[in-house]
Amino acid sequence: MTELDIAEVVQRAGVPASTLRFYEEKGLIAASGRRGLRRQYDPAVLERLALIALGRTAGFSLDEIARMFAPDGQPRIDRQVLAAKAEELDRTIRELGVLRDSLRHAAACPAPSHMECPTFRRLLKATATGTAAAPRKRAPRSPQER
Repeated sequence: MTELDIAEVVQRAGVPASTLRFYEEKGLIAASGRRGLRRQYDPAVLERLALIALGRTAGFSLDEIARMFAPDGQPRIDRQVLAAKAEELDRTIRELGVLRDSLRHAAACPAPSHMECPTFRRLLKATATGTAAAPRKRAPRSPQER
């Protein structure tokens, strides 16, 4: 396959040209040359951009993503880093689930005012203390439910 013009990379990867230039400055991608004033890229840049997008979606910083590539440009992804990020995502998902449930409760709560709702008050207190989502009081789960 021949080299791709920057406009083709923009179209195929769905990434603005300004982002491609920024990624070049950060060392995440490299143009293989120029045709006139237009950057040219190896077709493999599309896979690399997909890996960068996946990393960003998972919550990795660009610096963390840059460390996931060997000097030769090949992916070198530390499995322990991936496992740690998965644990972080699990925590976030749990916290967001509690927050979602609390907001749904507050929306349907029969209390005359949200400020009179114990569930909403727990959420408010947790937010004020920086714990983000207040745990709901639930009956202990049986071993079969775990």
